[in-house]
Amino acid sequence: MSRYRPPRPKGSCYITPEGEKALRDEVRQLWKVERPQVTATVHEAAKNGDRSENGDYIYGKRRLREIDSRVRFLSKRLEEITVVLHTPKDQNKVYFGAWVTVEDDNGKETEYRIVGPDEFDLNQNKLSMDSPLAKAMLSKHLDDEVVVNTPKGQQTYYICAIRYDK
Repeated sequence: MSRYRPPRPKGSCYITPEGEKALRDEVRQLWKVERPQVTATVHEAAKNGDRSENGDYIYGKRRLREIDSRVRFLSKRLEEITVVLHTPKDQNKVYFGAWVTVEDDNGKETEYRIVGPDEFDLNQNKLSMDSPLAKAMLSKHLDDEVVVNTPKGQQTYYICAIRYDK
């Protein structure tokens, strides 16, 4: 049995201006703040002699690899993403960047923002445009019905409100 894992499918390459800023801030934090601190820790730990049982050295080197890997990934991702700066002309239709209020069959309303896969966060109600619910909502109008297949079966939502923030 091999360790080969097929590559994950690429996510959409769109991002909001806030999402791009967050990615750039993360790169800056990792490269300018965290990496120099870890490098200094590893340097001091290396002075202590035997590195085979030196936890600061071993874990510091591991953290440096993690930081370098993440910075490399984010740098490549920032080169290929497209920042969506404009709002659509037809604001009664769901597009990327929209805040969409949906109501389920039980009458519970939830507001989601449709964002790129690099910035989705369900705790902040940011829904990836690659998710089944967002895919079903895209290009729908106000008061349209949205049907989504879930592991529990089909779920029906109704679009109650659509807004775009400047």
